[in-house]
Amino acid sequence: MLRWLLALLFLANILAFVTMRGLFGPSPAAGPREPNHLNRQVRPEQLRVQPMSSADAADLAVVGGPAPVAPIAASALPQ
Repeated sequence: MLRWLLALLFLANILAFVTMRGLFGPSPAAGPREPNHLNRQVRPEQLRVQPMSSADAADLAVVGGPAPVAPIAASALPQ
């Protein structure tokens, strides 16, 4: 029983290997997803990259950091 399981896993590994090597054609991620994307841009020369100011950087969330505290004022309800 265990021999058949090992043989099946070995065959599955061989199939995965030859599939990734291109036996059934190129993988979908092998080429560009949108080859004409750059050709369709409208006036790409007018794009400008500007550095962020410290005020703009303060609004961005830090990935992996603690969640920012919301500025909410709380008070007791009147009885």
